[in-house]
Amino acid sequence: MFKKGIRKIESVIAWSQTKLSTKQFLFLSSVLVGISAAFAVIVLKTFAHWVFTVATSINAILKLSFINSVLPVIGILLTVFVVKKLLGGTIEKGTSQILYAVAKKASIIPRKQMYAQIVTSSLTVGLGGSAGLESPIVITGAAFGSNYAQRYKLGYKDRTLLIGCGVAAGIAAAFNAPIAGVLFAIEVLLVDVSISAFTPIMIAAATGALVSTIVLDESILLSFDQKLSFNYHNIPYYLLLGIFTGLIVIYYSRNFQRIEHFFARLRFKPYKKALFGASILAVIIFAFPTLFGEGYESIRTLSENNPQQLLDNTLFSSFRNNTWALIIFLGLTLMLKVFATGITLGSGGNGGNFAPSLFLGSYAGFIFSKIINTTGIAHLPISNFTLVGMAGILSGLFHAPLTAIFLIAEITGGYDLMIPLMIVSSISFAISKRFEKHSLDRKNLVKKGHAFTENKDTNILSTLETEQIIQTDYLTIHDAENLEQVVDLISHSNQVIFAVIDSDKKLLGIVHFNDIREIIFSAFKVKYTPVKDIMIPPIEIVYPTDSMEIVMEKFEKTKVNFLPVLKNGKYFGFISKANALEAYREKLKAMTIE
Repeated sequence: MFKKGIRKIESVIAWSQTKLSTKQFLFLSSVLVGISAAFAVIVLKTFAHWVFTVATSINAILKLSFINSVLPVIGILLTVFVVKKLLGGTIEKGTSQILYAVAKKASIIPRKQMYAQIVTSSLTVGLGGSAGLESPIVITGAAFGSNYAQRYKLGYKDRTLLIGCGVAAGIAAAFNAPIAGVLFAIEVLLVDVSISAFTPIMIAAATGALVSTIVLDESILLSFDQKLSFNYHNIPYYLLLGIFTGLIVIYYSRNFQRIEHFFARLRFKPYKKALFGASILAVIIFAFPTLFGEGYESIRTLSENNPQQLLDNTLFSSFRNNTWALIIFLGLTLMLKVFATGITLGSGGNGGNFAPSLFLGSYAGFIFSKIINTTGIAHLPISNFTLVGMAGILSGLFHAPLTAIFLIAEITGGYDLMIPLMIVSSISFAISKRFEKHSLDRKNLVKKGHAFTENKDTNILSTLETEQIIQTDYLTIHDAENLEQVVDLISHSNQVIFAVIDSDKKLLGIVHFNDIREIIFSAFKVKYTPVKDIMIPPIEIVYPTDSMEIVMEKFEKTKVNFLPVLKNGKYFGFISKANALEAYREKLKAMTIE
């Protein structure tokens, strides 16, 4: 019955495709992709919230504090089981895979990603793994957009646009923040978007937020009701908070990578690795229960100026009324968050760093303002600093300042904190960018040799394959020949540059037409001048393994139009600057979403 209903809906969509213009069908598609992404958010968020509520209730009634430690172990083991038995043994994590799919796989995202992320992340995070659901939500939304486009035979640009629609709708639905959803899709994931392409993305984001608002219980979403105001006298402290959050971003980013590498190097079988990591996580959560799950409940608690609640039912409950004990507890929680999240994901769980960034930011803002207030230096609005801190960490960790600014502005229900949000986000981003060239998710691509950055030119160059631009059919000259043979080759070809090689194809030098122009009209010199006397050594060498970014740097450095290519130590061909630029222009045209 269900399959029959799906087929009927698909037939109606296919019929509408024949009746609508391309742009009209894209608008309809953006709505449908937005609805799909929103329901994925609803399933994930509801399950995670339900498990957290049940675990909290059990703890409150039976005082069984170990329950919060046991559930993440079960969740990670179940995630590994699902991946191993149902998903072919592997699952891609992190939003970087969307970038890779857009750039290298023609925006084709595997069909299994439409459900794999939902199942695995709900088990991991829903059962208490210390990670976030937003990255799985984004990947799921992107998969819906890609597979929808494939189903109705849409081209690369439209597939990419619908991926952006799925991403925007996912973020919009997860936070009821449509503007942040649009900005995240454009700022973090899509290489280039024209103004006209904003419309479908905005429609999808609005649809996702609307469906989430109608269907999802508002208490499940991260939102704040208190009235916030900005006092310009606090600007110096917001400047310091920006620096503080930027330093925390560096700490988190570098340690997260170390933990990932540690688990990647472990030669344990999947279940043993999962049990090993989950056991460590269980101990951490037992001591610091606030690290259980996404952590959004503790963010609300901090913002409502009732932080003492976080010490209830913990090993530190006896210090509930001690301000400095609370600050130390929260500081330790902040420092341990990277280990909790890194272990959750490294041991086999699935999730992302979006929620952890908000968790870290709220704790950083609270700790900073609480210390200032407690020491009597000033009297700062703790709620404001708690919320603005979230923008600082999110901006620095994902290199997405606009997303951070508007996300916090939207979930706080107003724009009164826009100035401090801009100050803290920009400073944190600048510090992070100075010490960490790539955002946390992009680091995985860099590690694999796919250096996608926020620079559009670099992104496009990284999608070009150097070996496909190399020309291997250039005529060559042997070192024993003279200028007469060179002139003969020039007269019978359109080449202006020749490689001089020996019998083993070793590159000895280069002869360029411009260098011999003045002597080729002398019959005597043409006949008796050996090639060795007119060839010049190559200024720079290109290798097929060089990235196109490196190749273009070599062209810029040498100021020449041709560079010789060596493969396995032997002459292989030439790469032309003109051909490289033409390939860049074609790729730019193909990747620009109009």
